[in-house]
Amino acid sequence: MGIKLFQPLYITTTFLIFLSLIVVFPVLAVDPFTQGLLNLKTEVLDHSNSLKDWILPSASTDKIYACSWSGVKCNENSSLIIGLDLSVKNLGGILSENQFSVFSDLVELNLSHNSFSEKLPVGIFKLSNLRSLDISRNNFSGHFPSGISNLHSLVILDAFSNSFSGPLPKDASQIESLKYGSFKNLDFIHLAGNSLSGKIPPELGMLKTVIHMEIGYNLYEGSIPWELGNMSKIQYLDIASANLSGSIPKELTNLTNLESLFLFRNQLSGKIPWEFGNIISLSSLDLSDNYLSGPIPESFSELKNLKLLSVMYNDLSGTVPEGIAKLPQLDTLLLWDNWFKGSLPKDLGKYSKLKYVDVSTNYFVGSIPPSICSGGMLQRLILFSNNFTGGLSPSLSNCSSLVRIRIEDNLFSGDISLNFGKFPDLSYVDMSRNRFTGGIPTDVSLASKLEYFNVSNNPNLGGVISEKTLSLYALQNFSATNCSISGDFPLFGPCKSLLVLELSMNNVSGILPQSISNCQNLLSLDLANNNLSGEIPVGLASLPDISVVDLSHNSFSGSIPAKFGSSSSLQLLNVSFNDLSGLIPFDKSFKVMDSSAFWGNPKLCGTQLRPCRGPNGLELGSRKTQKLAWVFITCGIIVLAITAAFFGVLYFRRRGQGQWKMVSFSGFPRFTANDVLRSFNSIEETTDMVPPFAGSDCKAVLPTGITVLVKKIEWRTERMKAMLDLISRMGNARHKNLTRLLGCCYNKRMAYLLCDYLPNGNLAERIRTKRDWVTKHKIIVAIAKGLYFLHHECYPAIPHGDLKTNNIMFDENMEPHLTEFGVRFLIQLNNGPSVARVGNESGEIEQAIKEELYRDIYNFGELILEILTNGKLSNAATSIKNTSKDVLLREVLDENDVAPSSSVQEEIELVLEVASLCTRVRPSDRPSIEDALKLVTCLKKQG
Repeated sequence: MGIKLFQPLYITTTFLIFLSLIVVFPVLAVDPFTQGLLNLKTEVLDHSNSLKDWILPSASTDKIYACSWSGVKCNENSSLIIGLDLSVKNLGGILSENQFSVFSDLVELNLSHNSFSEKLPVGIFKLSNLRSLDISRNNFSGHFPSGISNLHSLVILDAFSNSFSGPLPKDASQIESLKYGSFKNLDFIHLAGNSLSGKIPPELGMLKTVIHMEIGYNLYEGSIPWELGNMSKIQYLDIASANLSGSIPKELTNLTNLESLFLFRNQLSGKIPWEFGNIISLSSLDLSDNYLSGPIPESFSELKNLKLLSVMYNDLSGTVPEGIAKLPQLDTLLLWDNWFKGSLPKDLGKYSKLKYVDVSTNYFVGSIPPSICSGGMLQRLILFSNNFTGGLSPSLSNCSSLVRIRIEDNLFSGDISLNFGKFPDLSYVDMSRNRFTGGIPTDVSLASKLEYFNVSNNPNLGGVISEKTLSLYALQNFSATNCSISGDFPLFGPCKSLLVLELSMNNVSGILPQSISNCQNLLSLDLANNNLSGEIPVGLASLPDISVVDLSHNSFSGSIPAKFGSSSSLQLLNVSFNDLSGLIPFDKSFKVMDSSAFWGNPKLCGTQLRPCRGPNGLELGSRKTQKLAWVFITCGIIVLAITAAFFGVLYFRRRGQGQWKMVSFSGFPRFTANDVLRSFNSIEETTDMVPPFAGSDCKAVLPTGITVLVKKIEWRTERMKAMLDLISRMGNARHKNLTRLLGCCYNKRMAYLLCDYLPNGNLAERIRTKRDWVTKHKIIVAIAKGLYFLHHECYPAIPHGDLKTNNIMFDENMEPHLTEFGVRFLIQLNNGPSVARVGNESGEIEQAIKEELYRDIYNFGELILEILTNGKLSNAATSIKNTSKDVLLREVLDENDVAPSSSVQEEIELVLEVASLCTRVRPSDRPSIEDALKLVTCLKKQG
């Protein structure tokens, strides 16, 4: 019996030992390199399963198993691992100190474009054979470790865009072999885009063989070390956006091989060294956004290889050297926002192929250089806010490359003599606030890609409006206010893109055609102060998105279309001073309107004016009714006169301390300051005519019945002009996902901003409301579109400044609107230190704005996560950093009731990735809102 029991046990044990040998033997035989990579695989977070092929083969081999794995490079006989490329694999985690110690023969190590975090393992610096080290675009933090000088064979060092802090490692200057072999053997060091602080080590000047160095986008202290002038072979030097101060050391002009120098966005002061003219090889020079003063050195005329010259956003003055025009390679000239005067060089463009010219916001005079487009490549001509005179250069008519023309706010005169049929790519034209005559050219209609056209405030322009112009396929904004335009109103063609049409204060006559119904996307129509007659088209009242309609001071007759009352988008309708008759509709939108929206129409009746009488009462339009109307009007005038006299006396008694002025923006009735102030509470009881509402915001109903949100802004007298300039730009920003700034009522101590009042609350109040994915995606896209308009369509850009759920409002259709944009900067501008550069407040505003654009992107990422999680996760950066992507994705899918592996998961995952990109620690790592918008809108359309 014992033998019978023992035998099966023996057989089973033998079989298990044999089986274990089969399974274990390959593991025991694994070479140390393969084992090292398997250990690395267990250590990293592989979010996309990029290392799925890092598994052991089923059969034994005498070579290194890992040589066939992705990213692994071995020598010819597969006996050594000499390269490891883990770039762009969506890897994360923390690398241990000696993780790479076994790879002593490694020549190339690339960890770039991942999410590795915390300290960079010092063990990497023990890989003495390493020739290429690329750790760029990760989240490595802490001090950049010492020991890099041990890499005697290193030829590539790229640590761009991490979170390193502290000073630059001094021993980096001891690597004399640095060169970037992949780019024509250029020597290369790249430590930009971190949070490095302290002073730039002067020892870097010892790198005599380095040809390419990028160390900008950090947080240094002090000035540029003059020792960098000893880097005799350097061709590319970038220390942009690095918090540097002081003057530009003249020793940099010893770098006679230098081709590109980028020092923009610092705090450099003093004059531009005259000796820069000795760097004959220089092709790109960007010194913009500093505090440099004095003239452009005449010696720049010797820079025959110069392609880019950018000195915008400085305090430069004087005239532009004539020799600049003779630089044969020059294609980009950016001089805007300085103190330049005189004329532009008369030969500008004659000897080179200019592409971009921006000299706006200076004090230039004279005419446009006649040869500015001789090279046939000019795309952007930006000359606004100067004192240019004369007519348009004839050479511009043949400049078919033009995309953008901005010459507003000058003294140009003569005909708008451009051959628009030769501009196949022209999209933006602003010639407003000049002295042009001769009418709007009919061939404007041949510019097929034209989106924006503005000739407003050319009082003697004259001419008529062409039907073809208003029917341009891509046209979104057509503005010709105060231009003495006459003739009949033209018919509308297929104006599917038109959003804004402004023709007020002209002499246009005839009827407003029913074909206006073709403009289905129209948001704003301002035809006030013309000679239009006939009935108001029903098609206008039926437009789905129409928001502002001003038809006041015309001769319209007939009744008000009842369909206006059912419009969910209409916010302002002004039909005062026409010849309208009949009953004002009873709909809700009309009930909140004040009678002033209907004044000057004797045959019109309704609750806003007077009761309408039946057959036994007063007959509509009767002489008795008209007399009564005139009595009411006369009484009203008398009351207004008495009120004006009262406040006039009050003003003089108080020595003008409370004098108020009013600025109205597009689509807002031309109220006086008193009209607005009387809409507030008990103004007579306040001192200096200051409305008494508590806090900074209140709601008010203005004379036409429109409800507005009123925001109080206080300012110092010396800051008033700069703040009004910014308010003007905010008021001219019009987009369907922005609340409108309608007007500004102000005196020398404060201002009241009048904004759209939206009835359906804000996102903060509704963040916990359960929504399906399609609705959430639409909200995210709408926010991105509004932000994109502020960043990329406003010129200069207007960052929001305080993007959060409280400042996302919903209209009647639950369409999101960004509110409070720009307000934070108004407050900062008032509370900040005194302006050191007197008279250049706009430059200060622009500098502050540019610093904050990245903050908007960050806040957009925060908003995305809040929307995706119904408000449960409000700190996107912390949540994304401290939670693996898989865990975070599961939380989001659960919150949205989306099953894993469904078609929606990929879309949510992409939007979640956008939130991650937008909330990266380094601002330079964040995408522009343009790129973010492209990402969130590239999802397939939902059914």
